[in-house]
Amino acid sequence: MPTLDDYKGQTPAWCPGCGNFSILKAFKEAFVEMGIEPHQFIIVSGIGQSGKFPHYLKCNTFNGLHGRSLPVATGISLVNHEILIVAEAGDGDCYGEGGNHLINAMRRNINVKRFVHNNQIYGLTKGQASPTSMEGMITKNQPFGVLSEQFNPMAFAIALDCSFAARGYVGDHEHLKGLIKEAVNHKGFSLVDILQPCVTFNKTNTYEWYGQRVYKIESGYNPENRVEAFQKALEWGDRIPIGVIYRNSRPTLEERIPVIKEKPLVKQAIDFTVMKNAVQETLKEYY
Repeated sequence: MPTLDDYKGQTPAWCPGCGNFSILKAFKEAFVEMGIEPHQFIIVSGIGQSGKFPHYLKCNTFNGLHGRSLPVATGISLVNHEILIVAEAGDGDCYGEGGNHLINAMRRNINVKRFVHNNQIYGLTKGQASPTSMEGMITKNQPFGVLSEQFNPMAFAIALDCSFAARGYVGDHEHLKGLIKEAVNHKGFSLVDILQPCVTFNKTNTYEWYGQRVYKIESGYNPENRVEAFQKALEWGDRIPIGVIYRNSRPTLEERIPVIKEKPLVKQAIDFTVMKNAVQETLKEYY
């Protein structure tokens, strides 16, 4: 069985009090409790404070371009869909730079677990508004307040029939750990939007602000009812629900591709002569 020490990576350079610490702790504890060894999964990330997340773990890692972690995760999954793939991102990285990739990952239903560190601001570049910044919020670059309407990740996910959509909060550690486990165990694309204060650059959405609003979704709620899920996703303001908001059992992209359905590409024999001939025939179309 793995231990927490098995996951120990570099020392985090986040600000003291940053919500990222809670996400890292919940992630490691969840994976240890599920018995997942560090070599049994891959984490991809882009740019941002969230993009440093894999540096602080001992695991297989790909740290790439801003907003481009989902295409990398998709490529890895198409080559080897038997390995667990996690894609970390911040709200700017995922909903801003990587928004188009998120749309298509949801449509395709790739079997990737997407965890979004949502502090409602760009932290790495020191305080610009992100897509999830609340309208009217004052930042360094928005001295008159944010003029764009706030992006709603949960409503967006449900509209695209995302296979698994949940919201967590760093102030409820055990609940967040449970959501991470559910996302990992779900077959298909899983989006977990994790609310976290940015103690340095977001002076609006503080621990106190969340503490007065966040509540756990009540028992009896059916996350497979898409209409009710959409209504739940629209709650934001005086009350903010956390938990599994929507879930379905759509087939994954990997299950629908005939050549990899039975066996991952990485385990298939390669006939280089056939491949060479196929490439040459394809290139002739462009000569």
